[in-house]
Amino acid sequence: MTAKAPILLAAGGTGGHLFPAEALASVLTARGCDVMLATDERVLQHSTHFAPSHVFMIPSATFKSRHPLALLATAFRLVSGFVTAIKVIRRVKPAAVVGFGGYPTVPPLLAAWLLGVPTLLHEQNGVLGRANRFLAARVNAIGTGLERVKGLEGALAGKARFVGNPLRPAVVQAISPYPVLAEQGVFELLVTGGSQGARVMSDCVPEAIALLPDPLRQRLHIVQQARAEDVERVRTRYAASGVQAEVAAFFTDLPERIAKAHLVIGRAGASTVAELAAIGRPSILVPLPHSLDNDQAANAAFLSEAGAADVINQAAFTPQWLSQRLQHHMTDIKSLTDSAQSAKKRGITDGAERFADLVLEIVGTEGGLSQ
Repeated sequence: MTAKAPILLAAGGTGGHLFPAEALASVLTARGCDVMLATDERVLQHSTHFAPSHVFMIPSATFKSRHPLALLATAFRLVSGFVTAIKVIRRVKPAAVVGFGGYPTVPPLLAAWLLGVPTLLHEQNGVLGRANRFLAARVNAIGTGLERVKGLEGALAGKARFVGNPLRPAVVQAISPYPVLAEQGVFELLVTGGSQGARVMSDCVPEAIALLPDPLRQRLHIVQQARAEDVERVRTRYAASGVQAEVAAFFTDLPERIAKAHLVIGRAGASTVAELAAIGRPSILVPLPHSLDNDQAANAAFLSEAGAADVINQAAFTPQWLSQRLQHHMTDIKSLTDSAQSAKKRGITDGAERFADLVLEIVGTEGGLSQ
């Protein structure tokens, strides 16, 4: 079955929201649906998945300051986005509008709700985000990335269905057995930070590596994501320690690099956790301490409860602690293999397909399907 009219996805221009939207778009397109994207101007930094004619820029903003002028500017931008979204939806006449969280989803979802268009949300995290919390009572259904989502209680629980987090095709293609780790062989370490959290990795990880005994240090091959302004500093530090390292601000082939890693150090964003589980790799996770509602801690628990990840608060994430933990992992191959297997058991590889089923089910309920 396919939708008669296009399906409009609403996702802000960050990888955490865009990647699941891209994954859903791939599945819906394969099923014969025409898929469009409502987003903000940041989309060009992260995605070229959608044709320009199928992308609509809708103004949005987040309330970051309580200063009266800042509040007024934010409110004006949101109203402008709402008016733009009304125009887009009247022009496109979508069969449904699907939101992936973040404030850029608010104007399109509100406009769709007002115009009587079926609406859905996807919540990737273990805590219902603020934008999704605002919209949840107005939508027809909510797909969740994790089985337990704080904030989906009472009447909202009846709208929710656990589907998993949609994974990009590149992630599914990267799924492979855990790489063989010889006792004295090369140890592949991947360090990521995401758009909000790479600085602490640049500060801590190279110093932890410098504290390792020389025989362990010589076994390492490190791939590390760092902020652009930190790349040279991190490279220089690794060179001084005699460690082989690739350092860059962005890796286009990150799923492949996760698959090659024996251990991953990173934040606990929803996409990161979902990809680690699907590919099946052990990790050390440092939840972003200032994330709204502490959602990254809830995400990290999804893996740590299964024995698939070490979770450490940022305040305790010191070079000394990390160096000791790396020594443990590099000298206990069985613990890493067991953690990889535990991660794999938590992996959901068909989240995009399951969410597509829910989208088309809602559209069908409203009479927007064709055989």
